[in-house]
Amino acid sequence: MANETDSESKSASIPRGKPKSGRTWKTVRTERHSSIKKEKSLRTTWDQKMARKQEKAQFKEMLQSLKDASAQEKQRQRKLMEENRKKKLENQRKSEVVQEIKDTTKIKRMRKKHLKSIETR
Repeated sequence: MANETDSESKSASIPRGKPKSGRTWKTVRTERHSSIKKEKSLRTTWDQKMARKQEKAQFKEMLQSLKDASAQEKQRQRKLMEENRKKKLENQRKSEVVQEIKDTTKIKRMRKKHLKSIETR
């Protein structure tokens, strides 16, 4: 026993040299891999699994309902904007001063630039 403690104290007092691989941050293993005892992983019961599953399903459902509400709100806003745009265009057309061209021969005599400004309704 005295020899074992002497050899351990000698190895502890002698500084460790640079390893051949160059990985100085790695620690020296004193035990073999098979002798290291592993802790068993935590197991959940069936009830806990089902509770977690139900909670997850409720969360997904709530998330989906929020997305649906957001999409509905966007759709409502889009419809409102479209209605406002149509009303604005309609009011703009009502307020325009128009001149009716009854003689069609005038149209034939018009220049191209003037023809572009003419609108038919």
